[in-house]
Amino acid sequence: MADHHESIDLTRPPVDPSAAAGHSWFPGPPPPMYSCTLTPELEAKAREELQEKPEWRLRDVQALRDMILKEQPNLRTRLDDAFLLRFLRARKFDYDRALQLLLNYHAGRKAWPEVFQDLKPSTVKHVLDLGFLTVLPRPDPNGRYILCLRPGKWKPNDYPFVDNVRAIYLTLEKLIQPEETQVNGIVILADYTGVGMSQASNPGPFLAKKVVSILQDGFPIRIKAVNIINEPRIFKGIFAIIKPFLKEKMAERYILHGSDLRSLHRNIPRSVLPEEYGGTAGQLDMCAWSRLLLACEEEFIVEFCQPDPLEGVVLPDSMLFEGEQASGQDDDTFRGLRSQLYYCY
Repeated sequence: MADHHESIDLTRPPVDPSAAAGHSWFPGPPPPMYSCTLTPELEAKAREELQEKPEWRLRDVQALRDMILKEQPNLRTRLDDAFLLRFLRARKFDYDRALQLLLNYHAGRKAWPEVFQDLKPSTVKHVLDLGFLTVLPRPDPNGRYILCLRPGKWKPNDYPFVDNVRAIYLTLEKLIQPEETQVNGIVILADYTGVGMSQASNPGPFLAKKVVSILQDGFPIRIKAVNIINEPRIFKGIFAIIKPFLKEKMAERYILHGSDLRSLHRNIPRSVLPEEYGGTAGQLDMCAWSRLLLACEEEFIVEFCQPDPLEGVVLPDSMLFEGEQASGQDDDTFRGLRSQLYYCY
């Protein structure tokens, strides 16, 4: 089986016939040969917000492909149009920044093997079964899918925190496949009901920094808003851990609603929210997204269960993670933040 995986051509997009048809509410993966699926309205939006010109789209993809082959000839990465477009759109068709994002994307895997080794949906089934995350079936009026996180469902004694990160990453990989997500971005809804001291203090600053670094600088997705609801007093301490690693633009997208559902509804309309959050879209279904991911097992095996894509690659000095050398400083910072957490709690 291992030999079979190693023989797969990573320059081609992974296609799983069982998942290719998609699901009733979520688009299937792109076809092997790229064909734009954007509506005229989305093409106009991409032109205005991302500097994407349809008449130059494939020329820009080829330019990025040429840069990769010239500057990083040993990098084992997909080079198909659909894949490279994700990085161009995430960096507004700036070739240099798109290449840096692609390198960060692969460097994140190398820097965090606990997350990326053998990464496939079956290995995080326990996270999905617990109800830690799901994706709401209806996008918001801006066409953005809503990733719903419920950190309070996780208990440190149940399994390592990195399993949550694995489930989030697999979800992001699936969400970014449709071109409309690449243009519209996503929204995060985090329900902190049930979060206490044990969950808040477990990850620590170094782990938080890695998660934030991947989301900001190592993944080709646009996070347009992070809505926090039912946050306890302890959340001040949690956010104090996260905020130093957030870019100013990203920090401004965090919206704290407390238990005020009317405040939430001003940002996410009731029509797309489940009844649990004062919406009219039926009860929160934690199973649909789990089934969708698990049906794509082979797709993720092709994508992630491969030899190291960075083997033999010389990376620039400035990469996603600086390594463990600053861990002592992080520990000192964490001790101070732990005191804040206890005070808030």
